[in-house]
Amino acid sequence: MLKKIFIVIKKIVLAAFILYGFNLIMSPLSIIVPINIITVTVVACLGFSGLLGLIVILLVAL
Repeated sequence: MLKKIFIVIKKIVLAAFILYGFNLIMSPLSIIVPINIITVTVVACLGFSGLLGLIVILLVAL
């Protein structure tokens, strides 16, 4: 049980770092995905495809 909790926490932390790194790289182009519980959960569950989905939603909303 403790191992599963550790895996979930690791995924959440990694997702937050991925979003932060993406925001650092794309900030000159003004494409910034906000880092909140919803976006971190999407990226933690879906991985890179979740990040791409969030980017598409962000660009369509503009």
